[in-house]
Amino acid sequence: MPRLHDPLKIGSLELKNRIVMPPMAANHSTQHGQVTDKLLNHYAERSEGLGLLIVEHSYVTRRGRIRVNQLGVHSDDLIPGLTSLVDAVHKHDTPIALQINHAGGATTRDVCGAQPVAPSAVMHPRRGQELPRPLSLDEIEGVVNDFRDAARRAMETGFDAVEVHGAHGFLLSQFLSPITNKRTDDFGGSLENRVRLSCLIIEEIRRELGSGFPLLYRIGIEDMYPGGLMLDEGVRAACMIAEKGIDVMDVSGGLCGGRPEGLDGPGYFVPHAAAVKEVVGLPVIGVGGITRAEDADEIIGSGRVDLVAVGRAILRDPRWALKALLELGGG
Repeated sequence: MPRLHDPLKIGSLELKNRIVMPPMAANHSTQHGQVTDKLLNHYAERSEGLGLLIVEHSYVTRRGRIRVNQLGVHSDDLIPGLTSLVDAVHKHDTPIALQINHAGGATTRDVCGAQPVAPSAVMHPRRGQELPRPLSLDEIEGVVNDFRDAARRAMETGFDAVEVHGAHGFLLSQFLSPITNKRTDDFGGSLENRVRLSCLIIEEIRRELGSGFPLLYRIGIEDMYPGGLMLDEGVRAACMIAEKGIDVMDVSGGLCGGRPEGLDGPGYFVPHAAAVKEVVGLPVIGVGGITRAEDADEIIGSGRVDLVAVGRAILRDPRWALKALLELGGG
């Protein structure tokens, strides 16, 4: 039976245990997306004892920024600061991944510099503040290139892995959801069409980075809105994405976000992750309200997921991972 302190290999990367610090926006960057000392210290003090640290969502283009002080990976000028972040975490012998993202219709023109773009001219049901305009086909190709270039920068910077953000109602989640995607071209309608952009992005990143570089995908597995993406569709979408060359599937919510009403208890997204694990044949991350070492260990031991993401508890206590391993006898 696997335990929380057991190692795990994902792609070419060896993790010393199954504890993941998931991406959580600190918004400690400059207005140009640059790493600050405050951001460096935020991650450095939380990196000890982790199997993997995933840095908060970083915008791949100014048009995809959702917060003024959000971390950026949209320009080569940002590489030196990102390198210092990698070095700060690597001092604790902890692998570090960068999550890359585009906010789509969840942002505002005050933040991203122009009218927000989205799959369709549909107001975001949870995050929307102004009506977005639909992306053209040429612009969709540009989005693919933006994600590819961001992933290339992450690899050049020294990150051990990249996670593509397709959850929480951001752009790729918007394409996947029938609520926000009303397109009638090759990127709308059927599930195969709605997942097409995510698949193209993974394919392009794989071409750029090669087959050995670890690649994660965070999928919004269910919208939890009437008329939205259902779990069975989300699982099918996960399979399509996995086939394009993913090493780990990170399972969370869709338009509902990461902390939806009606779900509670330790590991409230673990049943969703378990449904994905049954069919994708890849390591899967489970998340949601995990605060106790014994709960994290039980979830791993059950075989429902391969890794557990512990978010708010690590924000509150930067030494959570070290304490959990000692408590379980694996420190």
